[in-house]
Amino acid sequence: MPVVELAGKNVEVTEEGFLTDSGQWTPEVGEAIATQVGVDALTAEHWKVITFCREDAAKEGQAPGLRRISKLSGVGTKDLYKLFPKGPGKLAARIAGLPKPTACV
Repeated sequence: MPVVELAGKNVEVTEEGFLTDSGQWTPEVGEAIATQVGVDALTAEHWKVITFCREDAAKEGQAPGLRRISKLSGVGTKDLYKLFPKGPGKLAARIAGLPKPTACV
């Protein structure tokens, strides 16, 4: 697995850029990943989704997919696409330091 430097921290990632160990995630690492994938300046709405994803994954044992995020986070599907263009479920999980959601292709 490749090792990359994010926010001054060396972290191991998959070929697609997802952290292999979500325990290495910090908000600063999340911001660095967001910049890397073209989601600049994380807003309170971004953080609401990221926090939901991390808490839900801790409870459920896997990263939530788009449908679960839009249904339970309080942020609708249209807004998720505005916040995380080109695949909100996958991007939100990646920025949150989670594995690729199984619901994503």
